[in-house]
Amino acid sequence: MNKFRLFLRLARLAVVLLLGLMLASFVALLERLRRHDLMALRQRLTSWYLRRLSAALPFEVEVQGELPAEPMLWVSNHVSWTDIPLLGQLLPLSFLSKAEVRTWPLAGWLAHKAGTLFIRRGSGDSTLLARQLHRHLNAGRHLLIFPEGTTTDGQQVRTFHGRLLTGAIEAGVAVQPVAIRYLRGGEHDALAPFIGDDDLPSHLLRLFRAERARVQIQLLAPIASAGLERNALARQAQHAVQFALFGAAEEPGRQAA
Repeated sequence: MNKFRLFLRLARLAVVLLLGLMLASFVALLERLRRHDLMALRQRLTSWYLRRLSAALPFEVEVQGELPAEPMLWVSNHVSWTDIPLLGQLLPLSFLSKAEVRTWPLAGWLAHKAGTLFIRRGSGDSTLLARQLHRHLNAGRHLLIFPEGTTTDGQQVRTFHGRLLTGAIEAGVAVQPVAIRYLRGGEHDALAPFIGDDDLPSHLLRLFRAERARVQIQLLAPIASAGLERNALARQAQHAVQFALFGAAEEPGRQAA
């Protein structure tokens, strides 16, 4: 019975991925014909598609809080690649992702066509990154980043990097903190985290073989960026997420630039 369930889940995922391939190809063709950027359309189609992808994942999703009416810079703790479809289904937005994702078969191409901005670790070009984020936010678009810079096991919140929040300050938009938690049987979900030497196919199989887990997404109170220094803004957002997940703010520590 478990093998049959696994087959059905994988078959459904394959159909959804095929749909994504067709959708991304359509957008690419449309951009060639019209010869200009279709970011607003990309975001709407991506949100529609990620709702289908999220429905194909073995999760029950609970959303708490209100979706922001104004464009904001979303900042979230980061547990797994599944954070992206689960958060991206909520409303049209774009993502900032590590450059390695761009090289993933199919998933990287889909992410690129969805309007994802890619950052190369250790590149040192913070000025270019800030300019990209500012341009995106200044155009009135939601953007989601994972300011920890990596995934965790979901039992901690790592330092939020202040340099990634510079774009919000320069564009004069608020920051929307988001806390995401994975639960299995009412306890911490050890299967959901995508960390260390995990590879995508193996992680998918582990998730799809198991029973459905529960995901809690908390949309916290927005933080105005006006008048704040980037590291102070990062600390506020980090402490808000930390408190939402674990009930107590993290011990003050050195904030990364």
